[in-house]
Amino acid sequence: MLSRVWASLILISATIVMAGTLFPGLFPADTNILQNWVEALFEMSDLSIDIALGLVGALCFWMGIFQIAQASGLINVLGRMLEPLLIKLMPSVPKGHPSIGAMTMNIAANVFGLDNAATPMGLKAMEDLQTLNPDKKQISDAQLLFVVLNTTSVTLLPVTIIMYRIEMGAAQASDVLLPIILATSCSSIAGVAIVAWKQKLKIWSWHILIGLFAYVALLTTLFYFSSQSPDMLGKVGPMILLLTVSGILLHGLKHKVDVYEEFITGAKEGFGLAVKIMPYLVAMLVAVGLVRASGALDFLLNGLSWCLAKLHIGDDFVGALPTAFMKPFSGSGARALMLETMQHYGVDSIQGRIAAVMQGSTETTFYVLSVYLGAVGLQRSRYLISACLTADVVGCTAAIIFTKMLF
Repeated sequence: MLSRVWASLILISATIVMAGTLFPGLFPADTNILQNWVEALFEMSDLSIDIALGLVGALCFWMGIFQIAQASGLINVLGRMLEPLLIKLMPSVPKGHPSIGAMTMNIAANVFGLDNAATPMGLKAMEDLQTLNPDKKQISDAQLLFVVLNTTSVTLLPVTIIMYRIEMGAAQASDVLLPIILATSCSSIAGVAIVAWKQKLKIWSWHILIGLFAYVALLTTLFYFSSQSPDMLGKVGPMILLLTVSGILLHGLKHKVDVYEEFITGAKEGFGLAVKIMPYLVAMLVAVGLVRASGALDFLLNGLSWCLAKLHIGDDFVGALPTAFMKPFSGSGARALMLETMQHYGVDSIQGRIAAVMQGSTETTFYVLSVYLGAVGLQRSRYLISACLTADVVGCTAAIIFTKMLF
């Protein structure tokens, strides 16, 4: 599946570029489409390595911190908190398995929007889950669900989105918080439901109810912080990071762990992991860059606008769709399109709000897939891509519906 998707992205972009070169009238806004495609080929190759090198530091640091937490027994403590829920969703994972602690820390980091901490924890979890995988080239049921949880992760504290709205002069920067949470919750539920249906999981139990109650408690806490000043809201994420690092170090010292040596041991693993994912990043990000350079997104937008006009459906949300189309492929590209939408239509316009909600409620799907699958050398992704993209569509649709309902 992944192989066909990768080849299709490149071939579709090449076909569009060839058509645009032979028939220039197809691209009145850009007469250099062939040159753009060739430049993207080399620029994205370089950018892929730059991104991987940028991950080296984060991976080394957080894998080192994780090693301290593991050596001190903290991972086992955290793992027991979510173990009943995770085992219900992943019956192939035995009780007490190391992957449970790593998944717990990854999920917690995603919930609070701590991306730099979430990725190393997620890669560690994938490595631990790989030890249970009978087919080392094909993604297992547990790994598949875990990746879906990452690409659809509920983010309760989208501080970055709120900060951008403040900079753009929004009247009430945090008013997109509720639609973001609702949209990302729909995306997560859709992703889990698809996997549960495919894997025939029996997910209704008291463990799920406890998880829902915990989620409501987190929402209550979040709404308290969202009612505070922007400065207060902006300090929540950094404070969580500070407490996490300090708490792990103190726990290690309390249990007589040689924290420095354990950190170095974990950091070495992080460096090796960063090198391992480089080829996978190059492959996927180059393909995505070529699609962007070909103008394929413009075709999609123009076609959608035409269809909506023919069906006499309001198209006021179409201006925000570039962010939705770009987000699965590129986080930075989607962010730039979100800001452009805010600038063009106004930060408090319906288009500006929908773009912000889409940016905060969806994930860079293909980046996550290339990193997580590449970290353990998986080549066959089964129905992972279709599940993730379906959840993305649900999230973006929910973003449009809830934003229009609330504003």
